[in-house]
Amino acid sequence: MSERTRIPVRGNLAIGAEEIEESFIRSSGPGGQNVNKVATAVQLRFNVRLSPSLPVPVKERLMRLAGARLTKEGEIVLTAERFRTQERNRADAVERLVELIARACEVEKPRRPTRPTLASKERRHTAKNVRGNVKAMRGRPRSDD
Repeated sequence: MSERTRIPVRGNLAIGAEEIEESFIRSSGPGGQNVNKVATAVQLRFNVRLSPSLPVPVKERLMRLAGARLTKEGEIVLTAERFRTQERNRADAVERLVELIARACEVEKPRRPTRPTLASKERRHTAKNVRGNVKAMRGRPRSDD
């Protein structure tokens, strides 16, 4: 990737290709005769904290979304080894990173607390009453002398 390449994320938001660091490692799983010779898996690193392309709120949400894939230094590490070629694994890793950043761009709508309706309260109480009666019938019969 050239230094000027931008990877579109969403709308007018894009990250620079120079912000992504790729290294190739040996893939686990089946690979035939290539298995011990070719490093087809891609390990992609993207430093969220130092990224000039992302606004601060998106960075914060992205770090929350990344979870275990985030290092202490603020880097997201993605490993792609689904395919047998470096190119397809590279494209898969970049696609997953773009998807993660796009999810971080979405602002969660704040929850507005609501109160239960009178009808729903009555249904709940009726259901509790019925259930209580069923359980009361399970006990030993009482002798009403």
